[in-house]
Order: sequence, then C-alpha cells, then structure tokens
Amino acid sequence: MQTIKEILEGPKVSNYQNSPKTRKMVAQQISKIWGKDEVKNYSPERNALPFSVWFRLGYRPKRGSKALKSVTYIERKDALGNIIQRYPRKINLYYYKSVEPITN
Repeated sequence: MQTIKEILEGPKVSNYQNSPKTRKMVAQQISKIWGKDEVKNYSPERNALPFSVWFRLGYRPKRGSKALKSVTYIERKDALGNIIQRYPRKINLYYYKSVEPITN
C-alpha cells in the first residue's frame, strides 16, 4: 500500500479530464471546508478521488466525512463512434484529508 505522500507525489491516478469548471467547483468546496490555503494543495489528478479509487489504493473515507460533489459528462456514441448525446453524471470525491488507511 502506498502512503498518502507517495500518492500525492506519484503519477496521475484519476481520470480527470482537465475541466476548469469542475476544478473550480471542487476547489470552492475544499476552501469552504479546509480553508483557502488548502486550495494550493489541491490536485484533481491525485488527491480528490472517488471512493473506488481510494479503496483500490487501500484507503477509505473517515467516519463522518462528507464527499465533495462534482460532475462528469458521459458521451453516448453510435456504431460509427460519433457522439450522439452527452449527459452529466454526479460523482462524489473524497479529499486526501478525509480518508484513512484500511485496517483489518
């Protein structure tokens, strides 16, 4: 299992698509919970991840912690690969300060 420090300094572990709108949305929530100084540490590729990614890395949300709300867009394609529809999907992210290692 990697430590939080190794995850933060390592390669990208999320499928973040470089959306400035969703980055700003999550940054505002981080600012509200942990303060404006913490926004400098925010990296959508490494430290605000969905439950499934944290679980795969050996972490879980701390008891009582709240998820950060974000949105991703799903594309529906036809047989030729042309995009025929895009629709939003809400996702819950957990910041690295709100997770803990899974212990048995």
